[in-house]
Amino acid sequence: WPEWNVWPVARIWTVVLLLGTCLLYCARVAMPICAVSMAERFNWSKRESGMVLGSFFWGYCFTQVFGGYVSDRVGGEKVLLLSAAAWGSMTAFTPILAHFCSQPILSMTLARFLMGLLQGVHYPSLASLCSQKVVESERGFLMSTVGSGSYLGTLVIGGAGSLMLDLYGWESVFYVSGLLSVLWAYCMWKYLLKGEGPIITLESLGSGGPQSKLSKRHWLRLFKQPAVCAVIVTHLCTASTFFTLLSWLPTFFKDTFPDAKGWVFNVIPWLVAIPSSLFSGCLSDHLISQGFDTASVRKLMQFFSMGVSSLFTLLLCGKTTFPWAVAFVSATMGLTTFSHSGVSVNVQDLAPSCAGALFGVMNTCGAFSGVLMVYFSGYLIEATGSWASVFALITTVNLLGLCTFLAFAEARRVDIDSSKGRHHNIHI
Repeated sequence: WPEWNVWPVARIWTVVLLLGTCLLYCARVAMPICAVSMAERFNWSKRESGMVLGSFFWGYCFTQVFGGYVSDRVGGEKVLLLSAAAWGSMTAFTPILAHFCSQPILSMTLARFLMGLLQGVHYPSLASLCSQKVVESERGFLMSTVGSGSYLGTLVIGGAGSLMLDLYGWESVFYVSGLLSVLWAYCMWKYLLKGEGPIITLESLGSGGPQSKLSKRHWLRLFKQPAVCAVIVTHLCTASTFFTLLSWLPTFFKDTFPDAKGWVFNVIPWLVAIPSSLFSGCLSDHLISQGFDTASVRKLMQFFSMGVSSLFTLLLCGKTTFPWAVAFVSATMGLTTFSHSGVSVNVQDLAPSCAGALFGVMNTCGAFSGVLMVYFSGYLIEATGSWASVFALITTVNLLGLCTFLAFAEARRVDIDSSKGRHHNIHI
Protein backbone atom coordinates (compact mmCIF):
# COMPACT_ATOMS: atom_id res chain seq x y z
CA TRP A 1 0.00 0.00 0.00
CA PRO A 2 1.29 3.42 -0.90
CA GLU A 3 1.53 6.00 1.86
CA TRP A 4 -1.74 7.89 2.14
CA ASN A 5 -0.20 11.30 2.62
CA VAL A 6 1.21 11.23 -0.92
CA TRP A 7 -1.18 13.76 -2.42
CA PRO A 8 -2.16 12.21 -5.79
CA VAL A 9 -2.61 8.64 -4.52
CA ALA A 10 -4.83 9.65 -1.63
CA ARG A 11 -6.90 11.88 -3.90
CA ILE A 12 -7.23 9.16 -6.57
CA TRP A 13 -8.52 6.75 -3.95
CA THR A 14 -10.96 9.36 -2.64
CA VAL A 15 -12.39 9.83 -6.14
CA VAL A 16 -12.52 6.07 -6.79
CA LEU A 17 -14.34 5.37 -3.52
CA LEU A 18 -16.71 8.29 -4.21
CA LEU A 19 -17.56 6.75 -7.59
CA GLY A 20 -18.04 3.34 -5.99
CA THR A 21 -20.48 4.72 -3.42
CA CYS A 22 -22.28 6.60 -6.19
CA LEU A 23 -22.73 3.34 -8.16
CA LEU A 24 -23.72 1.52 -4.97
CA TYR A 25 -26.69 3.87 -4.70
CA CYS A 26 -27.46 3.74 -8.44
CA ALA A 27 -27.78 -0.02 -8.12
CA ARG A 28 -29.73 0.27 -4.86
CA VAL A 29 -32.23 2.89 -6.05
CA ALA A 30 -32.81 1.21 -9.45
CA MET A 31 -35.56 -0.93 -7.89
CA PRO A 32 -37.60 1.88 -6.20
CA ILE A 33 -37.46 3.85 -9.48
CA CYS A 34 -38.70 0.91 -11.56
CA ALA A 35 -41.13 -0.36 -8.93
CA VAL A 36 -44.21 1.24 -10.51
CA SER A 37 -43.45 -0.12 -14.01
CA MET A 38 -42.63 -3.57 -12.63
CA ALA A 39 -45.80 -3.62 -10.55
CA GLU A 40 -47.82 -2.89 -13.71
CA ARG A 41 -45.92 -5.50 -15.73
CA PHE A 42 -46.30 -8.28 -13.11
CA ASN A 43 -49.60 -7.16 -11.54
CA TRP A 44 -48.26 -6.53 -8.04
CA SER A 45 -50.38 -4.93 -5.34
CA LYS A 46 -49.02 -2.10 -3.14
CA ARG A 47 -48.34 -4.62 -0.41
CA GLU A 48 -46.36 -6.88 -2.76
CA SER A 49 -44.31 -3.92 -4.06
CA GLY A 50 -43.64 -3.01 -0.43
CA MET A 51 -42.50 -6.56 0.25
CA VAL A 52 -40.00 -6.44 -2.64
CA LEU A 53 -38.65 -3.01 -1.64
CA GLY A 54 -38.47 -3.79 2.09
CA SER A 55 -36.61 -7.07 1.68
CA PHE A 56 -33.44 -5.09 0.84
CA PHE A 57 -33.12 -3.74 4.39
CA TRP A 58 -33.49 -7.16 6.01
CA GLY A 59 -30.53 -8.39 3.95
CA TYR A 60 -28.66 -5.15 4.63
CA CYS A 61 -28.84 -5.75 8.39
CA PHE A 62 -27.17 -9.14 8.31
CA THR A 63 -23.76 -8.57 6.74
CA GLN A 64 -22.78 -5.25 8.37
CA VAL A 65 -20.84 -6.67 11.31
CA PHE A 66 -19.42 -9.54 9.27
CA GLY A 67 -18.23 -7.14 6.54
CA GLY A 68 -16.52 -4.88 9.06
CA TYR A 69 -14.94 -7.82 10.88
CA VAL A 70 -13.48 -9.29 7.68
CA SER A 71 -12.26 -5.83 6.56
CA ASP A 72 -10.47 -5.26 9.86
CA ARG A 73 -8.72 -8.60 9.25
CA VAL A 74 -7.78 -8.55 5.53
CA GLY A 75 -8.15 -4.89 4.48
CA GLY A 76 -11.26 -3.03 3.42
CA GLU A 77 -10.23 -2.61 -0.22
CA LYS A 78 -10.49 -6.37 -0.93
CA VAL A 79 -13.94 -6.60 0.62
CA LEU A 80 -15.13 -3.52 -1.33
CA LEU A 81 -13.86 -4.99 -4.58
CA LEU A 82 -15.38 -8.45 -4.19
CA SER A 83 -18.73 -7.17 -2.97
CA ALA A 84 -19.00 -4.60 -5.78
CA ALA A 85 -18.38 -7.28 -8.41
CA ALA A 86 -21.09 -9.39 -6.77
CA TRP A 87 -23.84 -6.78 -6.33
CA GLY A 88 -23.07 -5.30 -9.75
CA SER A 89 -23.63 -8.68 -11.41
CA MET A 90 -26.72 -9.22 -9.27
CA THR A 91 -28.22 -5.91 -10.48
CA ALA A 92 -27.48 -6.69 -14.13
CA PHE A 93 -29.15 -10.11 -13.80
CA THR A 94 -32.28 -8.77 -12.07
CA PRO A 95 -34.42 -8.33 -15.26
CA ILE A 96 -33.41 -11.81 -16.50
CA LEU A 97 -34.50 -13.31 -13.16
CA ALA A 98 -37.78 -11.39 -13.32
CA HIS A 99 -38.65 -12.63 -16.82
CA PHE A 100 -37.53 -16.24 -16.54
CA CYS A 101 -39.04 -17.11 -13.18
CA SER A 102 -42.60 -18.36 -12.96
CA GLN A 103 -43.05 -16.36 -9.73
CA PRO A 104 -41.41 -12.93 -10.33
CA ILE A 105 -42.58 -11.67 -6.95
CA LEU A 106 -40.55 -14.39 -5.18
CA SER A 107 -37.45 -14.06 -7.38
CA MET A 108 -37.47 -10.27 -6.97
CA THR A 109 -37.90 -10.39 -3.19
CA LEU A 110 -35.02 -12.85 -3.01
CA ALA A 111 -32.91 -10.75 -5.41
CA ARG A 112 -33.44 -7.64 -3.25
CA PHE A 113 -32.62 -9.58 -0.09
CA LEU A 114 -29.36 -10.78 -1.68
CA MET A 115 -28.65 -7.25 -2.87
CA GLY A 116 -28.98 -6.11 0.75
CA LEU A 117 -26.65 -8.87 1.93
CA LEU A 118 -23.99 -7.94 -0.62
CA GLN A 119 -24.26 -4.16 -0.20
CA GLY A 120 -24.24 -4.38 3.60
CA VAL A 121 -20.45 -4.74 3.69
CA HIS A 122 -19.76 -1.49 1.80
CA TYR A 123 -19.83 1.12 4.58
CA PRO A 124 -18.20 -0.98 7.32
CA SER A 125 -15.32 -1.84 4.97
CA LEU A 126 -15.00 1.87 4.10
CA ALA A 127 -14.82 2.72 7.81
CA SER A 128 -12.23 0.00 8.32
CA LEU A 129 -10.14 1.14 5.34
CA CYS A 130 -10.32 4.74 6.53
CA SER A 131 -9.34 4.00 10.13
CA GLN A 132 -6.34 1.91 9.02
CA LYS A 133 -4.96 4.08 6.23
CA VAL A 134 -5.99 7.69 6.88
CA VAL A 135 -4.62 10.10 9.48
CA GLU A 136 -7.08 11.54 12.01
CA SER A 137 -7.09 15.07 10.63
CA GLU A 138 -8.11 13.92 7.12
CA ARG A 139 -10.79 11.38 8.00
CA GLY A 140 -13.62 13.90 8.03
CA PHE A 141 -12.89 14.94 4.46
CA LEU A 142 -12.59 11.38 3.14
CA MET A 143 -15.72 10.05 4.87
CA SER A 144 -17.88 13.06 3.97
CA THR A 145 -16.67 13.09 0.33
CA VAL A 146 -17.26 9.38 -0.09
CA GLY A 147 -20.52 9.73 1.84
CA SER A 148 -21.74 12.38 -0.57
CA GLY A 149 -21.51 9.68 -3.25
CA SER A 150 -24.78 8.32 -1.88
CA TYR A 151 -26.60 11.58 -2.67
CA LEU A 152 -24.84 11.82 -6.02
CA GLY A 153 -25.93 8.27 -6.88
CA THR A 154 -29.52 8.99 -5.85
CA LEU A 155 -29.45 12.11 -8.02
CA VAL A 156 -27.90 10.44 -11.07
CA ILE A 157 -30.24 7.46 -11.05
CA GLY A 158 -33.18 9.78 -10.30
CA GLY A 159 -32.43 11.80 -13.43
CA ALA A 160 -30.85 9.34 -15.87
CA GLY A 161 -32.88 6.38 -14.58
CA SER A 162 -36.20 8.13 -15.14
CA LEU A 163 -35.11 8.95 -18.72
CA MET A 164 -33.97 5.39 -19.49
CA LEU A 165 -37.18 4.09 -17.97
CA ASP A 166 -39.30 6.17 -20.38
CA LEU A 167 -37.13 5.55 -23.45
CA TYR A 168 -35.94 1.95 -23.16
CA GLY A 169 -38.08 0.29 -20.49
CA TRP A 170 -37.26 -0.64 -16.89
CA GLU A 171 -34.81 -3.42 -17.79
CA SER A 172 -32.30 -0.90 -19.12
CA VAL A 173 -31.97 0.80 -15.72
CA PHE A 174 -30.78 -2.49 -14.15
CA TYR A 175 -28.49 -3.43 -17.05
CA VAL A 176 -26.72 -0.05 -17.13
CA SER A 177 -26.26 0.44 -13.37
CA GLY A 178 -25.21 -3.20 -12.89
CA LEU A 179 -22.66 -3.27 -15.71
CA LEU A 180 -21.17 0.08 -14.71
CA SER A 181 -20.63 -1.25 -11.17
CA VAL A 182 -18.87 -4.37 -12.46
CA LEU A 183 -16.73 -2.15 -14.69
CA TRP A 184 -15.82 0.01 -11.68
CA ALA A 185 -14.73 -3.07 -9.71
CA TYR A 186 -12.65 -4.29 -12.66
CA CYS A 187 -10.89 -0.93 -13.11
CA MET A 188 -10.17 -0.65 -9.39
CA TRP A 189 -8.66 -4.13 -9.40
CA LYS A 190 -6.62 -3.58 -12.58
CA TYR A 191 -5.27 -0.05 -12.03
CA LEU A 192 -5.32 0.61 -8.28
CA LEU A 193 -4.61 -2.83 -6.83
CA LYS A 194 -2.40 -3.53 -9.88
CA GLY A 195 -4.15 -6.82 -10.56
CA GLU A 196 -3.28 -8.38 -7.20
CA GLY A 197 -5.73 -11.16 -6.50
CA PRO A 198 -8.40 -10.03 -4.05
CA ILE A 199 -8.30 -13.54 -2.64
CA ILE A 200 -9.38 -13.75 0.98
CA THR A 201 -7.88 -16.91 2.43
CA LEU A 202 -8.98 -18.57 5.64
CA GLU A 203 -5.47 -18.17 7.07
CA SER A 204 -5.59 -14.41 6.63
CA LEU A 205 -8.95 -14.34 8.43
CA GLY A 206 -7.51 -16.25 11.33
CA SER A 207 -4.19 -14.46 11.62
CA GLY A 208 -5.86 -11.11 12.02
CA GLY A 209 -3.66 -9.25 9.54
CA PRO A 210 -2.74 -5.83 10.94
CA GLN A 211 -5.22 -6.17 13.81
CA SER A 212 -4.83 -8.25 16.91
CA LYS A 213 -7.58 -10.76 17.54
CA LEU A 214 -10.45 -9.22 19.49
CA SER A 215 -11.68 -11.40 22.32
CA LYS A 216 -15.20 -11.56 23.70
CA ARG A 217 -13.92 -9.82 26.82
CA HIS A 218 -12.54 -7.01 24.69
CA TRP A 219 -15.91 -6.44 22.98
CA LEU A 220 -17.75 -6.49 26.31
CA ARG A 221 -15.33 -3.89 27.63
CA LEU A 222 -15.88 -1.76 24.51
CA PHE A 223 -19.66 -1.85 24.95
CA LYS A 224 -19.33 -0.84 28.60
CA GLN A 225 -17.66 2.41 27.50
CA PRO A 226 -20.22 5.26 27.59
CA ALA A 227 -18.58 6.86 24.53
CA VAL A 228 -19.11 3.70 22.44
CA CYS A 229 -22.74 3.36 23.53
CA ALA A 230 -23.31 7.03 22.75
CA VAL A 231 -22.00 6.56 19.20
CA ILE A 232 -24.27 3.54 18.64
CA VAL A 233 -27.39 5.28 19.99
CA THR A 234 -26.72 8.50 18.07
CA HIS A 235 -26.11 6.66 14.82
CA LEU A 236 -29.28 4.63 15.38
CA CYS A 237 -31.29 7.86 15.76
CA THR A 238 -29.72 9.67 12.82
CA ALA A 239 -30.03 6.65 10.50
CA SER A 240 -33.65 5.94 11.36
CA THR A 241 -34.75 9.56 10.86
CA PHE A 242 -32.86 9.64 7.56
CA PHE A 243 -34.50 6.42 6.32
CA THR A 244 -37.91 7.76 7.36
CA LEU A 245 -37.45 11.02 5.45
CA LEU A 246 -36.05 9.15 2.46
CA SER A 247 -39.01 6.77 2.34
CA TRP A 248 -41.91 9.12 3.07
CA LEU A 249 -40.97 12.51 1.60
CA PRO A 250 -42.13 11.71 -1.97
CA THR A 251 -45.51 10.62 -0.53
CA PHE A 252 -45.66 13.73 1.67
CA PHE A 253 -45.23 15.99 -1.37
CA LYS A 254 -47.70 13.97 -3.44
CA ASP A 255 -50.32 14.20 -0.67
CA THR A 256 -49.79 17.81 0.31
CA PHE A 257 -49.06 19.35 -3.11
CA PRO A 258 -50.73 17.07 -5.69
CA ASP A 259 -49.96 19.40 -8.64
CA ALA A 260 -46.24 19.79 -7.93
CA LYS A 261 -43.60 18.47 -10.34
CA GLY A 262 -41.96 15.26 -9.14
CA TRP A 263 -38.39 16.02 -10.19
CA VAL A 264 -38.36 19.25 -8.15
CA PHE A 265 -38.69 17.57 -4.75
CA ASN A 266 -36.80 14.43 -5.81
CA VAL A 267 -33.75 16.36 -7.04
CA ILE A 268 -33.35 19.67 -5.19
CA PRO A 269 -32.81 18.28 -1.64
CA TRP A 270 -30.02 16.02 -2.95
CA LEU A 271 -28.45 18.88 -4.89
CA VAL A 272 -28.21 20.71 -1.55
CA ALA A 273 -26.97 17.61 0.31
CA ILE A 274 -23.85 17.10 -1.83
CA PRO A 275 -22.12 20.47 -1.28
CA SER A 276 -23.19 20.56 2.37
CA SER A 277 -21.69 17.11 2.99
CA LEU A 278 -18.40 18.20 1.41
CA PHE A 279 -18.48 21.46 3.34
CA SER A 280 -18.96 19.69 6.68
CA GLY A 281 -15.95 17.46 5.98
CA CYS A 282 -13.67 20.36 5.06
CA LEU A 283 -14.89 22.40 8.02
CA SER A 284 -14.34 19.65 10.58
CA ASP A 285 -10.85 18.81 9.29
CA HIS A 286 -9.97 22.51 9.20
CA LEU A 287 -11.09 23.04 12.81
CA ILE A 288 -9.12 20.01 14.01
CA SER A 289 -5.97 21.12 12.16
CA GLN A 290 -6.42 24.58 13.75
CA GLY A 291 -6.02 22.86 17.11
CA PHE A 292 -9.61 22.57 18.29
CA ASP A 293 -10.42 19.54 20.44
CA THR A 294 -11.47 16.59 18.23
CA ALA A 295 -14.38 15.62 20.48
CA SER A 296 -15.79 19.17 20.48
CA VAL A 297 -15.60 19.34 16.68
CA ARG A 298 -17.44 16.00 16.33
CA LYS A 299 -20.11 17.28 18.75
CA LEU A 300 -20.50 20.55 16.87
CA MET A 301 -21.07 18.66 13.58
CA GLN A 302 -23.62 16.42 15.26
CA PHE A 303 -25.38 19.48 16.71
CA PHE A 304 -25.88 20.86 13.20
CA SER A 305 -26.90 17.45 11.91
CA MET A 306 -29.57 16.69 14.52
CA GLY A 307 -30.31 19.90 16.37
CA VAL A 308 -30.47 22.59 13.70
CA SER A 309 -32.02 20.24 11.11
CA SER A 310 -34.85 19.45 13.56
CA LEU A 311 -35.88 23.12 13.52
CA PHE A 312 -36.53 22.87 9.79
CA THR A 313 -38.38 19.56 10.22
CA LEU A 314 -40.66 21.22 12.77
CA LEU A 315 -41.37 24.07 10.35
CA LEU A 316 -42.92 21.46 8.01
CA CYS A 317 -45.62 20.74 10.62
CA GLY A 318 -47.39 24.06 9.98
CA LYS A 319 -49.12 25.24 6.81
CA THR A 320 -46.52 25.88 4.10
CA THR A 321 -46.46 26.67 0.40
CA PHE A 322 -44.70 24.30 -2.01
CA PRO A 323 -41.51 26.40 -2.47
CA TRP A 324 -41.13 26.79 1.31
CA ALA A 325 -41.70 23.07 1.88
CA VAL A 326 -38.95 22.25 -0.66
CA ALA A 327 -36.67 24.80 1.02
CA PHE A 328 -37.28 23.31 4.52
CA VAL A 329 -36.74 19.75 3.29
CA SER A 330 -33.54 20.77 1.49
CA ALA A 331 -32.25 22.48 4.64
CA THR A 332 -33.10 19.40 6.71
CA MET A 333 -31.37 17.05 4.25
CA GLY A 334 -28.36 19.34 3.86
CA LEU A 335 -27.80 19.64 7.59
CA THR A 336 -28.36 15.93 8.20
CA THR A 337 -25.24 15.21 6.11
CA PHE A 338 -23.09 16.87 8.79
CA SER A 339 -23.19 13.58 10.72
CA HIS A 340 -20.71 12.18 8.14
CA SER A 341 -18.04 14.20 9.92
CA GLY A 342 -19.64 13.77 13.34
CA VAL A 343 -20.76 10.39 14.57
CA SER A 344 -19.61 8.44 11.46
CA VAL A 345 -15.98 9.47 11.99
CA ASN A 346 -16.16 9.26 15.77
CA VAL A 347 -16.08 5.43 15.60
CA GLN A 348 -12.65 5.68 14.01
CA ASP A 349 -11.42 8.02 16.75
CA LEU A 350 -12.62 5.62 19.43
CA ALA A 351 -11.61 2.22 18.09
CA PRO A 352 -9.34 2.21 15.02
CA SER A 353 -8.46 -1.45 15.53
CA CYS A 354 -12.06 -2.59 15.10
CA ALA A 355 -13.72 0.41 13.44
CA GLY A 356 -15.13 -1.74 10.64
CA ALA A 357 -16.90 -4.21 12.92
CA LEU A 358 -18.08 -1.47 15.27
CA PHE A 359 -19.44 0.58 12.38
CA GLY A 360 -21.18 -2.61 11.27
CA VAL A 361 -22.87 -2.86 14.67
CA MET A 362 -24.00 0.78 14.39
CA ASN A 363 -25.31 0.36 10.86
CA THR A 364 -27.18 -2.82 11.75
CA CYS A 365 -28.96 -1.02 14.59
CA GLY A 366 -29.64 1.91 12.27
CA ALA A 367 -31.11 -0.25 9.50
CA PHE A 368 -33.34 -2.20 11.91
CA SER A 369 -34.65 0.89 13.65
CA GLY A 370 -35.02 2.56 10.24
CA VAL A 371 -37.30 -0.22 8.97
CA LEU A 372 -39.37 -0.08 12.16
CA MET A 373 -39.64 3.72 12.12
CA VAL A 374 -40.72 3.73 8.45
CA TYR A 375 -43.50 1.28 9.27
CA PHE A 376 -44.49 3.20 12.41
CA SER A 377 -44.64 6.49 10.48
CA GLY A 378 -47.03 4.91 7.99
CA TYR A 379 -49.20 3.81 10.90
CA LEU A 380 -49.08 7.33 12.41
CA ILE A 381 -50.18 8.97 9.15
CA GLU A 382 -53.15 6.61 8.89
CA ALA A 383 -54.08 6.95 12.55
CA THR A 384 -53.79 10.73 12.96
CA GLY A 385 -54.44 11.76 9.36
CA SER A 386 -51.74 14.42 9.53
CA TRP A 387 -48.07 14.60 8.66
CA ALA A 388 -47.26 16.75 11.69
CA SER A 389 -47.13 13.61 13.87
CA VAL A 390 -44.39 12.11 11.69
CA PHE A 391 -42.29 15.28 11.72
CA ALA A 392 -42.74 15.51 15.49
CA LEU A 393 -41.56 11.90 15.82
CA ILE A 394 -38.49 12.60 13.68
CA THR A 395 -37.62 15.67 15.78
CA THR A 396 -38.04 13.74 19.05
CA VAL A 397 -35.77 10.91 17.91
CA ASN A 398 -33.16 13.40 16.64
CA LEU A 399 -33.06 15.35 19.90
CA LEU A 400 -32.80 12.13 21.90
CA GLY A 401 -29.75 11.07 19.87
CA LEU A 402 -28.21 14.53 20.05
CA CYS A 403 -28.46 14.77 23.85
CA THR A 404 -26.84 11.33 24.19
CA PHE A 405 -23.96 12.35 21.94
CA LEU A 406 -23.36 15.73 23.57
CA ALA A 407 -23.39 14.12 27.02
CA PHE A 408 -21.17 11.08 26.48
CA ALA A 409 -19.13 11.34 23.26
CA GLU A 410 -15.34 11.36 23.41
CA ALA A 411 -12.57 11.18 20.83
CA ARG A 412 -9.80 9.31 22.64
CA ARG A 413 -9.00 5.67 21.86
CA VAL A 414 -10.94 3.24 24.01
CA ASP A 415 -9.99 -0.01 22.24
CA ILE A 416 -6.57 -0.33 23.88
CA ASP A 417 -6.13 -1.44 27.45
CA SER A 418 -6.84 1.71 29.39
CA SER A 419 -4.40 0.82 32.19
CA LYS A 420 -1.51 1.08 29.69
CA GLY A 421 -2.61 4.25 27.95
CA ARG A 422 -4.23 6.07 30.86
CA HIS A 423 -1.47 8.55 31.69
CA HIS A 424 -1.42 9.98 28.15
CA ASN A 425 -4.90 11.39 28.55
CA ILE A 426 -4.67 13.22 31.83
CA HIS A 427 -5.70 16.83 31.29
CA ILE A 428 -4.55 19.07 34.13
